[in-house]
Amino acid sequence: MPISYLWSRMFLTNRGFLWLLLICNILGTIYGYIWYGLQMEYTLERWPAWMVIFVPDSPTASLFFSIALLFLMFPPRSGWLQLIRKLMEALAVVTSVKYGVWAVTMIFWGQALGDTLVWEDWMLTVSHLAMAVESLLFVRFFIFGWKSLVAALVWTLLNDYMDYSQGIYPWLTEQLVKRLDQVRNFTVCLTIASAFVGGLALWQARYARHNR
Repeated sequence: MPISYLWSRMFLTNRGFLWLLLICNILGTIYGYIWYGLQMEYTLERWPAWMVIFVPDSPTASLFFSIALLFLMFPPRSGWLQLIRKLMEALAVVTSVKYGVWAVTMIFWGQALGDTLVWEDWMLTVSHLAMAVESLLFVRFFIFGWKSLVAALVWTLLNDYMDYSQGIYPWLTEQLVKRLDQVRNFTVCLTIASAFVGGLALWQARYARHNR
C-alpha cells in the first residue's frame, strides 16, 4: 500500500475512519475543556459570564472540527443548516491551524527561555500538530467559501482582542508573560496567517477539482 493512500479521499472519507477521528476529537475536546477548567472558573469569578467563551481556545477549535466532521458524515439539506455547516468548517480550519501552531510555539518558546518540558508538553505538541494537519487534510472535502472564511477570521481576531485586551489569554509561564506584547503580536499575525493558509488550501482544492 503506497503511503499516499493515507491522505487519499478513499481513506480519509471511509466511514470507519471518520467515526474514529470524530471520537478522538470529541475526547480531545473534553480533555481540553477540563484542562481549561480552572481558568474558566477564574474568569467566571472576575469577569462577565459571557467572556468565558473566549477562554478555552484549543478545545473550541477541536469542537468546531468535530461538528464539521458530523456535517461531512450527515450532510444537511435545509438552507440554514448549510450555512451553519460552512461556518463550522471555516472556523474548524482557521482555529485548528492557528491554535495547533500557537500551542506548539508557546511550548518551545518557553523552553528556549528556560522552562522545563514535561511529558504533558510532548503530548500537547503531538495533539496540537495533529489538529493543524487534520484540518488542512479535510479542506478539500468541505464546502465553505470565502464569506465563511472571512467570518471565521473575524471571529478569531475578536478572540485575540478579548484575550489580550481583557487579560483572558491562555495562562502562560512566567517567562512568556514577561514577553506578553510579543506573544500578542505573534498571535494576531498567526491568526491572519492561518486564514491565509486555509484560503490557499481551499483555493488549491477547488482548482484541482476544476482541472480534473
